[in-house]
Amino acid sequence: MGTGNDSSKLSMKERREKGLLWVDTGENLNQQILARGLCQDFNQTRATESEKRAELWKKLFASCGENVWIEPPLTVAMGNTVSIGDNTYINSNLTLVDDYKIRIGKGVLIAPNVTISTTNHPLHYKARANGEMYCKEVIIEDNVWIGSNAVIGAGVTIGMGAVIGAGSIVIRDVPPMHFAAGVPCKVIRKITDDDLKEFEPLL
Repeated sequence: MGTGNDSSKLSMKERREKGLLWVDTGENLNQQILARGLCQDFNQTRATESEKRAELWKKLFASCGENVWIEPPLTVAMGNTVSIGDNTYINSNLTLVDDYKIRIGKGVLIAPNVTISTTNHPLHYKARANGEMYCKEVIIEDNVWIGSNAVIGAGVTIGMGAVIGAGSIVIRDVPPMHFAAGVPCKVIRKITDDDLKEFEPLL
């Protein structure tokens, strides 16, 4: 006997938002085609064409703050699921598997060759026979620094001011103001005012 919570009656969009298995729909595929075209246009811009790049970001992302710099090439799945805060710098070859929401805060630094993915597939092959997937939001809070070749997995939140070491595979949350690294990524230590002694701040 059915219940009011029968997930079989949900649309693919509703299933995706609830973290249930879903498959691509025509609407998603149309958005992917649009997003990839905008990425191709962006990736062909010259460094002097900052205004053109900003125009493309406004079309591509759900929101993009002031004084943002993204170095091509860039790869996204949907684009309209991504928000980026002010004063964020993204180096070359960022890949966003953004079938669901990715929130990148203010003052974030992202080094080359980083992947951020909201999407995963079931472990058993019978549950992914038709390409089934599930999604969880990724949140990168303000003033985070992500090192080169890091991979940020679905559902992860990286807390304010945290640093992710190069080559890390992040599958669990990282608390604010901590340094974390490794495969899988683990918290190494807290970042404190003692770390200001290494270099004198410019400000």
